[in-house]
Amino acid sequence: MSTKTTGTAEVRNTKQRRAVTGALQGLEDFISTQDLHRLLRDRGQSVSLATTYRILQSMAELGQVDVLRNAEGEAIYRRCEAEHHHHHLVCRSCGAAVELEAPDVETWAEETARRYGYADVDHTVEISGICAECAARDRADRAAASETGDPAATSDAAKPAR
Repeated sequence: MSTKTTGTAEVRNTKQRRAVTGALQGLEDFISTQDLHRLLRDRGQSVSLATTYRILQSMAELGQVDVLRNAEGEAIYRRCEAEHHHHHLVCRSCGAAVELEAPDVETWAEETARRYGYADVDHTVEISGICAECAARDRADRAAASETGDPAATSDAAKPAR
C-alpha cells in the first residue's frame, strides 16, 4: 500500500480510497455521499458509508474535490478538471454543473477584504438554478399532466423545490 504526503497530512492509498476516486473520475456532475456510496455498492465495491464520508472529507481538505451544498443543505462533491480557483453554476434538479471563471468576483473579494483589513481571504460563490434540459422536461411534464386534467399540474406543488 502506498502513501502520499500532502502538506502535513499523510494519506494512505487504500482500496476504498481508490474505489471512491475511480467512481468520482467517471462522473461529470456533483454527487452526494449517499448516492456515491450507492453507486459503489452497485459496482460491487466494499466501502462503508462512514468510510465514504471520511474519504470525501479528506479529499475536500486536500483540494482534490469541490464541495457545494445542494438545496437541502447536503454536501455534494465532484472532482474538477480545473486546478485553479473557480466557481460553479449548478442545476438544483439534476446536479449538472458548469465551471465558471469570474474575474469580477475575484477583484471584488480582494478589494472588500483589503478595505476591511483582512488577509489570507478565501471565498466560495455558488450559483444555482434549473438547467435548460430539466426546465424543458418540467414544462413537458406539466403539459402532459394538464392534458390529463391533473389539477396539481399548474399548482405550486408541481414546481421544483427551490
